[in-house]
Amino acid sequence: MTDSHPLNAVLVDDSIKLEQQGSILKIWLNRPESRNAMSLNMVKSIMSVFNAIAEDTSIRAVVFRGHGNHFCAGGDIKDMAGIRAAAMNEGSNKPYIDFNRTFGAMIELVDQAPQTVVAILEGAVLGGGFGLACVSDVAIAHQNAQFGLPETGLGILPAQIAPFVVKRVGLTQARRLALLGARFDGEKALQFGVVHEVAHDESELEQLLESTLEQIKRAAPLASRATKALLHRASTQEALGGLLDDAAAQFADAVNSPEGMEGTMAFIQKRKPTWADE
Repeated sequence: MTDSHPLNAVLVDDSIKLEQQGSILKIWLNRPESRNAMSLNMVKSIMSVFNAIAEDTSIRAVVFRGHGNHFCAGGDIKDMAGIRAAAMNEGSNKPYIDFNRTFGAMIELVDQAPQTVVAILEGAVLGGGFGLACVSDVAIAHQNAQFGLPETGLGILPAQIAPFVVKRVGLTQARRLALLGARFDGEKALQFGVVHEVAHDESELEQLLESTLEQIKRAAPLASRATKALLHRASTQEALGGLLDDAAAQFADAVNSPEGMEGTMAFIQKRKPTWADE
């Protein structure tokens, strides 16, 4: 990274580690002693990264992965003790509300990120970790990964991740998973629509990741960002006619853009487009 790269100005603590290889940014959740339970510092660090790269078209994919062979075991219970003390001092639930809502803001930020977000899911994928998996564009799981929404068994609710789980797996399946709190493996996660591919060992997991990143690189950077934004709009209550009119205008702009012309020439000349090796 150059001195002027936006990531150089990002303030992150040791709860995450950043690794950039060309156009691919890897975010390692780095609290292996707690199965990468998500602390408030981790949440804020992730938000700082995504805010910094929002306009950075040189970063085409973000890969989430956990150190210690676990993805994320949910929220950090230790943080809750401090929040409980703050709530008692204030005599209100505001500290709980602020803490929970900050996590929701992070999930929303990742969900709306213009980059293609890839989640590599191993070990524990629980609670908030499950929610983070549900906002990835591509999710690849080890067959032995353990998924679940354990919140109701703890006397709480999956307050911020619930809408994203419903979008991912549908209301009927989300009801069963959230209300029963059952654990399930990677194969079941594939069946439910949480993940897209399942690896049967570490070697296959790495191969699937590399194959996915190569496919991301073959897609035009600006076209990918515009396509992701269009897909998000398609899932809202926006009027269809207006959406399709706008999409047609975007299509025309893309055809006449440098990307569109390079993509067409590469196809005609039977070669890879220039962005494929970035």
